[in-house]
Amino acid sequence: MRTVFFLLMLVLARPCLALDAAAVGKLAFGDADERSAALAVLVAEGDPKMVALLEALAAGDVQTAGERVLIVKGDEAIDAVTGAKVTPLPKEREDVVANNRLRREIESALSALKLLSPDRAARLAAAQALATGAEDAVLPLVKKAMAQETDPAIKPMLELIAATLELKGGTKESRIAAIRRLGDSNSPNTKTLLMALLEKDKEGRFAETDEDVRAAAQASLRAVEGKLVWGEMGGLLFAGVSLGSILLLAALGLAITYGLMGVINMAHGELIMIGAYTTYVVQNLFRAHAPQAFDWYLVCALPAAFAVSALVGMVLERVVIRWLYGRPLETLLATWGISLALIQMVRTIFGAQNVGVENPSWMSGGIQVLSNVVLPWNRVMIIAFAALVLVGMWMLLTRTRLGLFVRGVTQNREMASCVGVPTARVDTLAFGLGAGIAGLAGCALSQIGNVGPDLGQGYIVDSFMVVVFGGVGQLAGTVYAALTLGFANKFLEAWSGAVIAKIAVLVFIIIFIQRRPQGLFALKGRAAET
Repeated sequence: MRTVFFLLMLVLARPCLALDAAAVGKLAFGDADERSAALAVLVAEGDPKMVALLEALAAGDVQTAGERVLIVKGDEAIDAVTGAKVTPLPKEREDVVANNRLRREIESALSALKLLSPDRAARLAAAQALATGAEDAVLPLVKKAMAQETDPAIKPMLELIAATLELKGGTKESRIAAIRRLGDSNSPNTKTLLMALLEKDKEGRFAETDEDVRAAAQASLRAVEGKLVWGEMGGLLFAGVSLGSILLLAALGLAITYGLMGVINMAHGELIMIGAYTTYVVQNLFRAHAPQAFDWYLVCALPAAFAVSALVGMVLERVVIRWLYGRPLETLLATWGISLALIQMVRTIFGAQNVGVENPSWMSGGIQVLSNVVLPWNRVMIIAFAALVLVGMWMLLTRTRLGLFVRGVTQNREMASCVGVPTARVDTLAFGLGAGIAGLAGCALSQIGNVGPDLGQGYIVDSFMVVVFGGVGQLAGTVYAALTLGFANKFLEAWSGAVIAKIAVLVFIIIFIQRRPQGLFALKGRAAET
């Protein structure tokens, strides 16, 4: 209401500039059609004083006293036409009620009037609001705003809005001209609008009866689809990289515990889950004790997720897995039982329901690359994070003493022990490293979905497929396999649906392993001979 009276004060300062009295009268006293027509006349003028009247009408602050239309706030009243203050306040007054139809038209008109604002953000917000559904009455004002708009992001939106309105209510010539302008658009909304003209009813009759209009719509539709196909391909490529990075994060830890150590760890998914729940706990601690620093809780959650999962992994290796090396069936059954125990433990502590982990503000939203392609920030960050984890893991295995020991024990345990390598300690540290990386994967996965006790179950099969497909013990193979399966899944989903895509990928992996058991990258040299 402050906005209303501020604008009214501007009106008082310039009393010579009054609104159309006849149109204001029709807006207050007319029937539904007359009020809509009067609103169109007032909006076409583009007078900023209209904002005060329309906001007051939507708020129920417009009353009539005889033939006068007043904007009443408390004990004060202003003439809606002249802006002059009315004193004393008339005793005999009637409220002007806006029905639902008029309210929709007022909302559209207010957005259209903001198109003339000097503030770019206000104009952009108004254009976005009108793009979802504008009333015919605002077309003159949209054209006026379009003529003076210079912003490259807003002007195409206004052109699309104007063409859409002309398409609904113009002459044949103006509709065809509007359709041809729509052909220059690359918006999915344009495609939907043009397809509506080419639809048929149950009896096979076109929704659009004019053949020339249909021909123009068909030509513009082909042009729009040609532009949109590039965006769709870009979106699929990004989705494939995104899924591949998630599979890579989930499989990197398994590449150590299974690929390098030969341990079939069926509890790997639950180590991912532990990392996700650790992130949830850190989030809640920040929310309770440091809400002003909430956006940075991930900085603490990452090392915490790694440490907790690594600690759990090292305990499992010391207590259970150490006694089962060289016995794959017993290891599989034991780790499967451990996975069930971990799931039940989490259900007991946190409950069976999923819990929500909130994205920091800097991971919310996305990057608008094309009209039909938005890259979410949380996915972009996970791709970058997966790359960092991969580089860190490669450097650790190839540039550190621990990495040298891990590779030595993997290739020849007896010889490594003979030259003084503490093989038992290396096993524990290597298993803890793989478990810690699984915890990092859980931390990343918590940013793209809910966290629940069964979180890890959805990734254990995919993780094993990535490691086996890439080649056991091959880090580069794990990377290629994750990206290949990510792209295959997304492109097959677009073609046949998610279920068929999963089945097709699984069948492909089975056939591939039958033909090439060593995977994409086979071990070479003495490591392969052992």
